[in-house]
Amino acid sequence: MNTLYLVGTPIGNLEDITLRALRVLKEAGLIAAEDTRKTRALLTHFQISTPLTSYFEHNKLGKLETILGALAERDVALVSEAGMPGLSDPGYELIREALARGIRVVVVPGPSAVVTALVASGLPTDQFVYLGFLPRKGGERRRLFESLLTEPRTLVAYEAPHRLLECLRDARDALGERRVAVARELTKLHEETFRGTLSESIAHFEAQAPRGEFTLVIGGAALRQAPDLDRGQAQAAALWTEDAVRAALEQQASRGASAQEAARHVARQSGWARRDVYALWLALARASEFHAVRARKNP
Repeated sequence: MNTLYLVGTPIGNLEDITLRALRVLKEAGLIAAEDTRKTRALLTHFQISTPLTSYFEHNKLGKLETILGALAERDVALVSEAGMPGLSDPGYELIREALARGIRVVVVPGPSAVVTALVASGLPTDQFVYLGFLPRKGGERRRLFESLLTEPRTLVAYEAPHRLLECLRDARDALGERRVAVARELTKLHEETFRGTLSESIAHFEAQAPRGEFTLVIGGAALRQAPDLDRGQAQAAALWTEDAVRAALEQQASRGASAQEAARHVARQSGWARRDVYALWLALARASEFHAVRARKNP
C-alpha cells in the first residue's frame, strides 16, 4: 500500500531538517508543496530531485484528485511552506480524504513555530490553547480575546507584522495585563523573543517597528485557590484573581452594563461572591477607572 507522508520541514534554519525527512523526500514518487519555489530551494540544497507539484490554499480542492490518483501508483510527501503541513497550512482535506479511502498516512515530525515559541516563552507549557492565525478584523479579534478572558491555559497564536501592535493593544484591553512572549523570525538569522507584559511589549514595538513573522505566547488567566470549603477537605474552588475580575468589570463597563448586571455576570464566571464583585465595581467607579475605560473604547 502506498503512503501519504506528512513531512515537517525547517521553519528557518535548514539544519533543523531530520535525516528521516530527507530520506522520505528522496524516496517519494512525488512531493506536494505549498510553495514550490521554497521547497525547490530546500531540495536543491540537499541534492534531492523528486518531482514537485503545487498544493496550496487556492488550488487544494482542485488538486485533490490529482494527488490521490498519484497515491494509487506511488508514495507522496506533503510539505508546507515551513513547519508541519496541516497545521494552519493546507493539508486537512487531503489527509481526511486519504484516510477515508484507506490510504496509509504517516507523519514525519519536524519543526513547529507553535512549540518552539511556547517552550522559549518562559510561560506555562503543561497546557496551552493554539489559536492559529488571529482574525484580521479588529472587532473579530477583540471578541476572540474577550471570549478567552477566563481561559487559564497559555495562549499561542500567529500574527502578521503590520497588525502586531493593534493585536497587542486588543489583547491588553480584552484580557488585562498579562505576561507575553513575542517571538519573531524563529530559527532564522534575526531571531528575537521579547518577554514582558503586554504593555511593555506595546512600548517595545512602538519604538522598534515590527518586522518578520511573529508568534505570540500570552499567559492564561491567573487563578487563586479559595479556602477549603469543607474544613480540611483538599478540594477547593478555583477563583479569579482580583486583576482578572477588574478586567472583566472593565469589559462590562465598556458595554454599558449597570452595576447590578455586571456584578451578577462576573460573579457567575469568577467564583467570587456577588457582593464582593459589586464592592469592587463601586471602588473602581469611585476611582473613575471606568471613565478611562469608556474613553479608550469610544475615543
